[in-house]
Formats: sequence, structure tokens, C-alpha cells
Amino acid sequence: MIPLFKVAMSGAAPALVEKVLTSGFIGQGPKVDEFESALAARIGNPKLATVNSATSGLHLALHLVTGGVGGEGGEVLTTPMTCSATNWPVLANGLRLRWVDVDPANLNMDLDDLARKITPRTRAIIVVHWAGYPVDLRRLAEVLDQAEKVHGVRPVVIEDCAHAWGATFDGRHLGNHGNISVFSFQAIKHLTAGDGGLVVLPDKELARRARLLRWYGIDRETNARFSFLNDIPEFGFKFHMNDINASIGMANLDHVDENLAKHRRNAAYFDAELADVPGLELTERAPDRESSFWIYTIKVDDRDGFMRRLEEAGIMASQVHERNDVYTTVREYAALLPGLDSVSTRMVSIPVGWWLTEEDRGHIVSTIKAGW
Repeated sequence: MIPLFKVAMSGAAPALVEKVLTSGFIGQGPKVDEFESALAARIGNPKLATVNSATSGLHLALHLVTGGVGGEGGEVLTTPMTCSATNWPVLANGLRLRWVDVDPANLNMDLDDLARKITPRTRAIIVVHWAGYPVDLRRLAEVLDQAEKVHGVRPVVIEDCAHAWGATFDGRHLGNHGNISVFSFQAIKHLTAGDGGLVVLPDKELARRARLLRWYGIDRETNARFSFLNDIPEFGFKFHMNDINASIGMANLDHVDENLAKHRRNAAYFDAELADVPGLELTERAPDRESSFWIYTIKVDDRDGFMRRLEEAGIMASQVHERNDVYTTVREYAALLPGLDSVSTRMVSIPVGWWLTEEDRGHIVSTIKAGW
């Protein structure tokens, strides 16, 4: 089978991990510091903190901006078209979900529906850059400007960038647009650290708190000798990254740009070859943003038939994520979402990754063009 996902692992990783394992220090230490410095240089924003997963990063981000107090009807506006890892941290922080519809053209949040749903109860907004295609952050800022005029408050935006390493909007890497951005280094992402995540903050104070709260609220610099005599003014979590994961991430950082470029070349090939296939619709491409194409999602008629045909041809395909609003645990938050309804049963992703050969790409295209 031509796989939908593969682990991008540098051949240098085992030696770096072995060095950590034999160093006598495998927790959060110098390798985490080194990885964070490299990530800051790559993104162009030093206000960041690594964590043990993007899910922890989202939980921490919500805690930073809501104080972990979700009572009094506090809501987070978010999309159901994502991994459940995006939305479960909302519940873990004691906040209520409020679903925002999806734009069928790009599978990201419908920003017009978002504008209608912001209220004084809105504590935060989570947007997901589906498949690595950035949300229109300029339009989003306009929505927030208007909400501030009407309600007197400006909800904090958390960008779920799990799909979007290397994606840009207005020529700038995500993580540089005034919001909190959370990246994933999970096993099959563009950049993997085995597992892990990254929280990128818009100001120094949030970054300072993030670095404290990822490790119980303890200031590791003032407690460098582990005396723990200093005060802990705010409780935190065990969300920190360790040196093992950081060393894997450092090894893979040397190759991620090359792999990202291959994803984009493969996506451009599919854009050209699949543009006029009957029963198949491509997603939006706008000139002010560049997708990471972690996955290549299309909209097809008869998705089940399409996926069977690809499987028969030795090509993996998947819807990747189920819309979150179908799960029993969030039934109370049900909402009318006509945009999502129009595309959720048509969405399917085909292989687009760095591992595809020219023969693989041709086989995928010819199989699809033959019909299903």
C-alpha cells in the first residue's frame, strides 16, 4: 500500500538519543533549551515553551487565558472538524464548547459564523489550520475588532497548528500574528520529536507563565539546586518536554524543510492533475498563505466507493478525523452547522507526503481519473 502517513526520522536521531540516555540526565535539561532556541530561530519568535504534547499545549494555553475557571457560562468558540485533541482541553478546563460552522471551500472555521457567535460569554476562540492551510488571519482580526467594539472585550485566539508546521500567512510563519499558537511534534507530523508540542506566545508575560506552569509552577532557574524553598504563586502541571524528545526533534529539524518542500510539490502536482475530475472538488488556494499540506484533503462524491477503489489499487485514503460534534460526550453542545454538513461526508485525504515517488503520484492520479 502507498501509505497515508510515515514517520520522518533522521538517521542522526539514534546517536543523539543514546548520548542523552548515557548522560545521566534525561528530563527537561540542556537539550530542551537547545531545541527551544532552534525553534525560536526557525519560527522567528523567541516567546515559546515546549511541552510534552500539543494537547497539553492547548490545555496550558486555555488555562493561561481563562485561569482554569470555566464557571458562569464561560464558552470557547471552536470548530468540530478537527481531532478531538483540539476540543477535549476545553472541557478539561471546565469551559463550555460552542461550535462554529466550517467554510466548505477551505474546511477551516467559517469566520462569518464566528462573528455572529461571539458574545460576552466568549472566553477564547480556537481555530484549526486544517491540513496546514492557514485560516484567514487578517479577516479574523477584523472579526475581533468588531467584537471588541460591540462587547467591550476581545477574546484571545488560540491557533491549533498541529497540521501546519512551516505554513505561512502574509509571508510570516504561523506563530507571529498576535495569537497563541500550538504546534504538534507527534509521531507522524512534519517535524516529530517522537511526541511533544510547542506553545508560541504573543507577549513575554504569557511566555514566562507558560514556562512556569508547564512544570508545576516552579521556577526552575531560581530552584536550580532543587531546594524548592521559593514560593509557588500559581499552580501548574507536568507538561514539560524531556531531553530525549528534544534530541529527536533536533535531529529532525535538519530535514524538515526538505520534506515540507516535497509535500508542497506533490500537492501542486495533484492540484494540476485533479482539477477537472468529475465528482471531485479541490479545496481553496489563496495567494496570501502557503499551506504545509500535512494532508491533502479533497471532496468527493460517494466517498465510500472512492476509498474502496483506492484500497483496491493499493493506495491508503482516510477521512483522518471525525467531526467532534457527533460524540456522546459533547451531545449537549449540538448546533446547526450547514456548512460542515455539506462537506463532512465528502472529505477524504490521499497520500501527499515526502515518501511519494513519481510512480506513486502517477498511480494515484490515474486511479482517481479512472473513476470509482
